[in-house]
Amino acid sequence: MKSPSGRRRKAREQRRTAAFHPGFLTLAAFLVVASLTAGYLVLNRTDNTAPTASSSGDGKNASAQATKEPEWDGKTKVLGDGSTSYTGPQEGRLKAEPLKPGEKPPQFVVFSWDGALSGDDELFQHYREMAEQYNAHMTFFLTGIYLLPKSKADLYSPPQHPKGSAAISFPTDEHIRTTLEQLGEAWKEGNEIGTHFNGHFCGAKGGGDWSVEEWKSEIDQFFAFVENWKTNTGYTDMDPLPFDFKKEVVGGRAPCLEGQENLVKAAKSYGWRYDASSPGAFQIWPAKKDGLWDFPLQGLPYDGGDVQALSMDFNFLYNQTGGETEGDPAKQPEWQQQTIDAYMAGFNRVYYGSRAPLFIGNHFEQWNGGIYMNAVDHVIENVCTKKDVKCVSFKELADWMDVQKPETLERLRTLDPAQSPDWKTVVK
Repeated sequence: MKSPSGRRRKAREQRRTAAFHPGFLTLAAFLVVASLTAGYLVLNRTDNTAPTASSSGDGKNASAQATKEPEWDGKTKVLGDGSTSYTGPQEGRLKAEPLKPGEKPPQFVVFSWDGALSGDDELFQHYREMAEQYNAHMTFFLTGIYLLPKSKADLYSPPQHPKGSAAISFPTDEHIRTTLEQLGEAWKEGNEIGTHFNGHFCGAKGGGDWSVEEWKSEIDQFFAFVENWKTNTGYTDMDPLPFDFKKEVVGGRAPCLEGQENLVKAAKSYGWRYDASSPGAFQIWPAKKDGLWDFPLQGLPYDGGDVQALSMDFNFLYNQTGGETEGDPAKQPEWQQQTIDAYMAGFNRVYYGSRAPLFIGNHFEQWNGGIYMNAVDHVIENVCTKKDVKCVSFKELADWMDVQKPETLERLRTLDPAQSPDWKTVVK
C-alpha cells in the first residue's frame, strides 16, 4: 500500500471550513435488504444466498437513452450571465457498444463523490489526478450551495425549512473559487458532474418527506445556483465553466439516501437518466425504477463476510467508531485494512463472478486520519489497472446499459454476484 502524499499529510492537519455533516440512512428505506445494527446498516444476506433478481426496467424505453449531440461548429457559446458555456461535446467518454454473442461483460467500477467541495485538503484535485493516472472517470455530485456565498444564503428557499437555512455549512469565498476551478478541469478530463442537491436536509422535513413538486423546487434551485455563480459571487475575473449544466447533469444522489420515490418522479421531467439515491442493494446488475437507471450503494462482504456493509465511507466509519471522526489512532490501521478488504472482496466477487458493476460512494473527508481516502486510493490503484476493468462515471455506465439488448440485461440480473456463468448462455 502506498503511503499518503505530502499533500495528503498536510491536509490531515487542515480541516476544511465548510464541513459536510453526514446523515444516517433510514431503516424504513432499507428494510427490503438490510437491518440496523448499532446505528450502522449492514445486509443480512451471506455470500451463498441467491438474490431475487428483478426484470423490471429493462432498457426498452429508448427515450431515456443518450441522444447524439448535434455537430458542433467549433465556437464557444457563453450562456446566461457568463457562468457557464458550451464548448462542444465532452471528449474522452466511453464508447458504448452492445455485447457480442458469448462476450463477457466488462467489469465496471464507479467511484462517486458526494458534495464535491474543493477545500484546503485538495482532495478534489487529488482524485482528478488519480483518475488521469489510472485511466478512470469519476462522478462528482456537486452540492449547489457550494457555489453560493454565505452572504447570499437567502437566495435559497429549501423545502419545508426557513429561507437561507441549510444542514451544512455554506462555503468560504476561496472554496467557491477552487471548486469552480476543479469542476471545469474535471469535466474537461472526461469526468461527470452530477448533483447532490442543495441543503443536505435529512430526517424530519428532509428529502424523504418532500413531495414531487418540492423536489422540483430543489432541482430548479440547484440549477439557479450553478448557472448564476458569477452574478452571485461577483467573480467576473473567472472564465465560464466549459459545459452547460442543463445538458450535462443527468442524475444525482439524494442526501442521506432519502426520498428516492418522489425524487425519481421529479427527475424524469428534466430528462435525467439515472438515480444513485437507493439506500442499498445486492451486487446484481442494475434495473430501472420508474424509467431511470437505479444505481444503488451495495452490500459488500465485511468482517469476514458474515455481514454485508454498504459501499460508502461513512458506513464503515460508523461501524468502526460509532460515528467518531477522530477515533483511536492505534486502531486506524486495522480499520483501514477492514475497509480495503470489504472493497476488494466486493470487487473480486463480481470480477470473477457475474461482472455486475461495483459502486463506491465517498466524501472528500479526512475522517480517522484519512483512512477511507487511503482505502479508495488502494482500490483505484489495484482495480482500475486490471484486465477488462473499466472505471467509469455513472453517465458512461448508463450509456452502456442503454445499448444492450433488454433480454441480455434480464439474464444478467438472474446471476448471483459470485456466479460465473457460461457467457454463451447469457449473452446471445
